[in-house]
Amino acid sequence: MKAPFLISLAALLAPPLLASEPVMFCERPLVAQLVAENTWIVEGVKEELSTSNCGHIGNQAFIATSNGVILIDSGSSPHFGEALKTLIAQHTSHPVRWVLNTHHHPDHFFGNTAFDKAQHLTLATTRDLMTRDTDALIDNVERLTGRSLERSSVALPEVIEAGDITLGSYPLTLYAMSGHSGGDLVIMDHTTGVLFMGDMGFYQRAAATAHTPGLQQWQEELHDLRTLNATIAVPGHGPSAPSATIIDQTIDYLEWLDQRLSDVASEGLGANHALAVELPDTFSTIALAEYEFTRSVMQLYPRYEARLLWGAPQ
Repeated sequence: MKAPFLISLAALLAPPLLASEPVMFCERPLVAQLVAENTWIVEGVKEELSTSNCGHIGNQAFIATSNGVILIDSGSSPHFGEALKTLIAQHTSHPVRWVLNTHHHPDHFFGNTAFDKAQHLTLATTRDLMTRDTDALIDNVERLTGRSLERSSVALPEVIEAGDITLGSYPLTLYAMSGHSGGDLVIMDHTTGVLFMGDMGFYQRAAATAHTPGLQQWQEELHDLRTLNATIAVPGHGPSAPSATIIDQTIDYLEWLDQRLSDVASEGLGANHALAVELPDTFSTIALAEYEFTRSVMQLYPRYEARLLWGAPQ
């Protein structure tokens, strides 16, 4: 009767695989940075999708528990997912048992199939957006990165509800939000005080806004997250930092962008006038600030015109 217990205890105490050499992806080493006890972030480059980065622009994070690894977002391709799996194995002997996808953008869930033994989970709204947009997102990733993706290689997650959950014996709290993409899962780990924001948070990298239902809604949800008093936050893009630091920078940028678009639309001027402004010094050193500001004006400005000039509902 003691043999199974001894075997399981040995497995629990087994050390992670030794890192014999760096794990490479797209000619760059992948690095897992410890942000809290048994919790790591793998930071993507602060760039847009391109052939030079092969799509690794978003962050992943993982928590090593006694029952297996909880992975938060899986990256931009099955090939990246395989590299990520190798990296995780250098830090823990336990396999990835759960994958939580924060939203439907390809740099956050296209690596799912590399973790075919894990349970994949996300919000119902996020799953619906994945189902709706996956083919178009694959086309875009292929166009921008020059890498082919089979339609069958994208694994869609199961649906999970927001609230308190336990994965194995590890407790987490899930929050259903929508400010960034229309379906955003935010994860709070009360054990370590780490808040996994997905793309609800951007840090030292300008926010992408193409699928936001509204900048004001996004700001309101960020104010709600501030009340959680997390110690450290992991954003969807950019380095980890104190939670308030990431939330405040994201709010400040969204508030300025919302005000700029509102002011120009209220004057009856066109999108070119909205673009004709120097970014405040506060944002001038943030990666992709000019790029994302231009994209946001082109994507969002028609909504502001419709609402502020023609009285369309928000």
